[in-house]
This record gives sequence, structure tokens and C-alpha cells, in this order.
Amino acid sequence: MGGLVTIYSYAPGGYRGHVVAVEVDCRTGIPGMDIVGLPASEVREARERARVAIRNSGFEFPARRILVSLSPADVPKIGNGFDLAIAAAILYGSGQLSGLANASILMIGELHLDGAVGPVRGTLAAVAEGRDAGMHGFVVPSSNLAEARSVETRTSGIGRLRELPNALEMLEHSADRRPEPGILPTTPAEPAPGTMLRDYRELRGQSDLKRVLEIAAAGGHHALVVGPPGGGKSAAIGLYPTIALPLSRDESIEVTRIHSLAGETARRHGLLEHRPFRAPHHNASTEGLLGGRMPHVPGEVALAHRGTLFLDEALEFRRPVLQGLREPLEHHRVRVVRAKGNYWFPAAIQLLLATNQCPCGLLGRSDRECLCSLAEVDRYWRRLGGPLLDRIDLRVHVAPLPLEALPETDSSAAIACRVRRAGEFRVRVRRQAKQNRDLTALEAGSEQALCGAAREAFAVASSRLCLSTRASLSVLRVARTVADLDGALRIREEHVLEAVSYRRYGEQRPLWEPEDGSR
Repeated sequence: MGGLVTIYSYAPGGYRGHVVAVEVDCRTGIPGMDIVGLPASEVREARERARVAIRNSGFEFPARRILVSLSPADVPKIGNGFDLAIAAAILYGSGQLSGLANASILMIGELHLDGAVGPVRGTLAAVAEGRDAGMHGFVVPSSNLAEARSVETRTSGIGRLRELPNALEMLEHSADRRPEPGILPTTPAEPAPGTMLRDYRELRGQSDLKRVLEIAAAGGHHALVVGPPGGGKSAAIGLYPTIALPLSRDESIEVTRIHSLAGETARRHGLLEHRPFRAPHHNASTEGLLGGRMPHVPGEVALAHRGTLFLDEALEFRRPVLQGLREPLEHHRVRVVRAKGNYWFPAAIQLLLATNQCPCGLLGRSDRECLCSLAEVDRYWRRLGGPLLDRIDLRVHVAPLPLEALPETDSSAAIACRVRRAGEFRVRVRRQAKQNRDLTALEAGSEQALCGAAREAFAVASSRLCLSTRASLSVLRVARTVADLDGALRIREEHVLEAVSYRRYGEQRPLWEPEDGSR
């Protein structure tokens, strides 16, 4: 009995976090237990939970002086995941547990007073980071086991502390689990929560808007939808998850890892199957959208990684919130800078915006008169700003139409089929793994990419609209997606002209101006 023992655990912090060595020293002295190494209050409380859980699990809590050291000492230790590692180290140090002498085992789990092991946030992140650090095995709560086994590891799950000896014995005789590669089997995605409609067939008319969303889904492009209330902007974008491309396994692991850190994965659930669709309220704070409330909790932008961030009533968001989106759109990650450390999360998002044309929302309606002044409308649109607008590939105006004049339209299944075919064409025929929104200038505008007529049409459009370098590249990227939807290896003239038609708003005339040019 006695001596020093080391077990490993995990401290959340940004996307990666830190593997933490839990060192326990049991020695003769006045009975007591101290935890050092920048523990937060919930970690310091682990000493009482571990004491009672050990006794209620049939073990004996040693009547000795116990020191628990969490290293590296300069990393803040937060969260409820250290309980299991601390209890296991105490049991091993007191001679009640074996099988840890020459192994690097990472353990996470919250202990209840009756010895039950409860779920914790960030299980997938902990296992992935531990694997990269060379851990030989993992013990996690049984309710997090499916999530932990999404990566190639030797992992055991326990529901109670007394099951720990058997779990360690199983780790010694188990092999690494190798997940299957490729596309995940998936069921059709559901519409966004709160959407009244269930299928695009129920949304009559608005063919231009649906075409824009189809192109956005096929190429991952950012889009802005402008129009008065009642035109179907929110309803159409709310159905967007039903046509989005499926996640690959690698993408699903990334998405699940972030949602696990936020505590948004369902218990006993493995990888998330569908692309995220996040729709924060326009009162959301900068911290809530970009992150920073806590170093291990991602914001809405990170939670939309590999998926869609939808800002309804986009110009009602505060300007700092909107301008904070420029870094994720450009660099596909969001950085959280705080006094206690700098953290980052991946944020390869697709941005969809919907907004009215003026603050009162009546501009563009034929049956009502807008009373907003030009100064008010200009101030309203200044929240978006030119640099952010320049990063939006697709812009479209919509207007409410009489129900009896609206034709039948394609179903979500038909649109999703075309989107999936375009994705398969991009990967299998053109051998391009990245989405079209990420194409470089050389990839999008090479001699092999455009035919002669398309190149001439692109040059004329760029000159007449005075497109910036980013805007010109945006047109080529959208044209490439339109060509993929047509199954064309080279971009043709009609593909360029369609791409230009979605770019002219905000370049040729103000975005707030009604379609008929009236005020």
C-alpha cells in the first residue's frame, strides 16, 4: 500500500483540449485529501464524491494522507470528468486495484454518491485527443460508449465504479476497434425545428429561391434572401436540411466531437448522421454566436461546422456579431481569445441569411406603403457591411404572390437527388474532394474549366458589373456548381450567365431596391 500512481484524464479547452495526468500519492499522516493543479470548484468537489462513491461501491477509502496532482499545472481543470480517474488512482494507490502498472489508461466519468458513473461532455474529444497522445486504452461511462467507439481505440464502458476491475481486464485482451470508412448510412433529414412545412412540394411558387438553395446545397455556397414578410424566405430555408448533402464519416466525427463538447449529443448515440442546421435568435450575443462563454463550450458558429448557420432577420443582429462571421467564412475556424487562454474551434460553415428590405418590412409590398426614410434604410443595411456581403455568393429577391397563381414545384426528394448527383459528379468524375465554394482561382478559372464562350461572357460580366477579385471568383465557383448540376465537365456560357444573375444584386443596384425599381 502507498506509492505514486498515474492515470490520465481530459481537460476540455477549445476543439482539442488537454490530456491531464492524474497523480495520486497515498502516505501516512492525518487522513485527508487535497487536489492541486488549478482545479475548478467542480473538480475540487470530486474529493467528496470519490470518497462516498468508493465506500458505496464495496471498496475501502484509505485512512491516509492523499494528494491528487493534476498536471500540466498551468492548464485550468474544469468539468465533471475527473471523478473516475481520481477514484481509480486512489484505489490503485491503496492496493485495491490492479492492471494499471504498465498501461497508459485515460478515464473520464462523473461519480454519483451511490457509485454510478454518469455521462460527461466531450467524450469523443477526450478519446480522440488521448489516442493522438498515445494512450493504450480508455474507460468511459457506458452511456458515452457508442460515441467513444466512433474512433479507432480500445474502449470499455462502465455504469458503476465496482465494474472498473472487469473493464480494465477487458482492455488487456481487446483489440482496437476499426470503424467502417465511407458515407454513413442515413435517413432523410428532417426540416429545421419550428418549420411548419415538411417538404418543398408544400411551398408553392418561388422557383428562383428554390433554385438558389439547390445551387447552395450542391456547392456549399453562402446565400442571401431578401424580400418583404410573407414571401416564404424562412419557410424555404427551414426546409434546407431536407436537401443537404450527407456527411462523410470523417466529417461526422468532427461534427459529433464539437456537439459532444457542447453536451448536445444524445446519450447512447454514436455519430451524428445529418449536417448541423443552426438558427440562433437575432438577440444572440457575440459570445453565444462565436463562443467564449466558457473555454470548452463552442458557440453557434462552431456548432454549425460542416453544416449551415441560418440567420433569420439577419439585419436585426448587432453589427459586431455579423462582422465576427468574416473570419469563419474566410479561414473556416473561429478563435476565442480570453485572459486565461486562447482557444479555437473549426467552423467550415455555410451561411444563409434572410432579411427584409427595410426596418419596417413593408418595402417591396404592392399593398402597403413603406414609411422608412432613405437614411433609415441605409443605416439598416450598413449592419451587413461591404466586406461580409462580398463573401456571399448567391443573392435573390423574393416577393409574396397570390396563392392561386403559384404553380406546383419539385419535392424535397427530387431536389436532394439532383444535389447528391452533383456531389457524386464532383467527387467521382472531376475528382475534386473540396466543395466548390473553396475552389482557388486557378482551379475555378483554368483553361480546362471554361469553354471559350463562357470565358468571354465572364469577362463582359466582370467588366460591366465592376466585380472585385473576390466577386469574380465567386461567380466562377457558382458557375462550376451549376455545371455540376448539369453534369457538364466544362463551364458553358449559360452556366456563367446564371451565376452572374445571382450576383448582380448588390453590385448593379442596391439590395434593398424593389424588383420594379419603385420606392
